[in-house]
Amino acid sequence: MNPKTARTSTTAQDSPWSAADVPRLDGRVAVITGANTGIGFETARVLAGHGARVVLACRSVERARAAAARIAASAVAAPEILELDLASLSSVRRAAEQLRELHPVIDLLVNNAGVMDVPCGTTEDGFESHLGINHLGHFALTGLLQPQLTEGSRIVSVSSVVHARGQIDFDDLAYTRDYKPGPAYARSKLANLLFAFELDRRLTAAGSPTASLAAHPGLSRTELYRYEEPVARFAVRLLSPVFMQSAASGALPVLRAATDPAATSGTYYGPSGRKQYKGHPVLVDASPAAHDEAAARRLWDESEKLTGVAFPC
Repeated sequence: MNPKTARTSTTAQDSPWSAADVPRLDGRVAVITGANTGIGFETARVLAGHGARVVLACRSVERARAAAARIAASAVAAPEILELDLASLSSVRRAAEQLRELHPVIDLLVNNAGVMDVPCGTTEDGFESHLGINHLGHFALTGLLQPQLTEGSRIVSVSSVVHARGQIDFDDLAYTRDYKPGPAYARSKLANLLFAFELDRRLTAAGSPTASLAAHPGLSRTELYRYEEPVARFAVRLLSPVFMQSAASGALPVLRAATDPAATSGTYYGPSGRKQYKGHPVLVDASPAAHDEAAARRLWDESEKLTGVAFPC
């Protein structure tokens, strides 16, 4: 068990943390990937409502505009829109360059966007889709933006409760043998945590003022399930009232990791309920595999080679 979370993993006994606990964020710049829907949208909506200058970094500009219009109705300032396709490293580099011009200083980066259970396929750069979009795209974006992250800034990596089922075969990162969508998604979510915790260790060693945290939304009703088979989608609709929570509730662990003054680098937030499926946001622990420092270092090295992005820290 990670000592950073072990000491407070019973936080479920404390008073429930809610969006009302988010502090004022006036003037702070928050970049959120995949913010046009689901967890990303709800995170952006709350941050903008508390004064943050929010950038919706999305693949679909049209959908981002629609999301921005919805958020603007209750925000201090209308969100900005940034075109970002995490399946394309050239798009990631363009987006990072645009952010350098628009926002020399960034206070919060939420690596939220992702795909789940997609058919076998590859990104523009030839990476297996889950690993390429969910991990490698965010790895590259974070590395390119790190010089802009100011003192007190945070990077929040959004993982999943299914990371515990993930296994990373370093001899087959392209997943060319016996591909299955479920295990591919699980390993990408494990990669998110290995990255978040390794980034924390490197930032700490470098004396960086930036914190790296992680969060997961439990089982939340979002568009992630759109690639499931019809029978699976029906089961989700049938069981969602019992086992799932709204996207707004699922965003709370992300919001707590992003804004709670008591949240510290290297920690992980998720729902308080049974199996972390739903509930109010508390400190939780990740699987032993997520704390494998040797695997984290190897994944970091492989990610630098594959993306061509080296971190300053």
